[in-house]
Amino acid sequence: MPIPDFQTLMRPVLETHFDGGDHGSAEVIASMADRFELSADERAEMLPSGGQKLFNNRIAWSVTHMAQAGLLERPRRGVTRITDRGRKVLAEHPNRVDMKVLNRFAEYQEFRTRRRKADKAAEEPELSAADAPPLELIPQLITEAHTALADELVERLRQAPPQFLEHCVLKLLTRMGYGGPEGEVRHLGGPGDEGMDGLIRQDPLGLDVVYVQAKRYAADRTVQRPDVQAFAGALQGAQASRGIFIATTRFSPGAIDFAEKVPSRIILIDGRRLGELMVAYDCGVQEAQTITIKKMDEDFFAVE
Repeated sequence: MPIPDFQTLMRPVLETHFDGGDHGSAEVIASMADRFELSADERAEMLPSGGQKLFNNRIAWSVTHMAQAGLLERPRRGVTRITDRGRKVLAEHPNRVDMKVLNRFAEYQEFRTRRRKADKAAEEPELSAADAPPLELIPQLITEAHTALADELVERLRQAPPQFLEHCVLKLLTRMGYGGPEGEVRHLGGPGDEGMDGLIRQDPLGLDVVYVQAKRYAADRTVQRPDVQAFAGALQGAQASRGIFIATTRFSPGAIDFAEKVPSRIILIDGRRLGELMVAYDCGVQEAQTITIKKMDEDFFAVE
């Protein structure tokens, strides 16, 4: 049989996790390859780019989509575990789990919406493989991959120690150009930091100073107005007029409204934006593969 597509793999992959234990990616891939009785050649078949095995890639996409829908969670690198929602989906859909099933969940709809918004921002219409030339599909595929990657990055930050998040955001801000060639980026987090996790001096004399607060919150938490008020108070105590508040979740409307109206200039970066910036500025990511697409060399066929 042909190698199954990533949607066909969803329910079998979810079933593999039914025992509730932690499952490594290599274990899941081997289990699925055996289940679908793939030949040695099929297991070894590579993507056209040569960067990854085709079957492994489809398993990875199956896991990514189900994780975005909350059916699977990633407790640590390369490991997945079924959630209560995943068990419920298995019970309710005994024959097939696919993108139509996942689309029931708000988190998955948000994931797909973000991808479509990114396509629109790039002035690229959403196309299907059936109605678009391959070259026109590439921007969409990259956008979808990077949207999923941004979410995975933030989830890893939620699981990391607080100080790791603090150092991470300072590294990100440095890559974004803050601190400059003659400035300074310094970590302040620790006991008695009074809500200040980092400091950015934009000039050698320290006349242009930005303070940073980075807070690790669970995905279901929301940063409320009092949290931002406390940061504004810390800025005032430090005689600073500008600050960046970064959180691994969303900000409430009240928090956003306060940040916009307070005399100090406070920039709020929520979890979604944090992940997007990490992808855009190569913080915590690396290039997965490079694909070369060839075209006709008209000069070769030019007849003088």
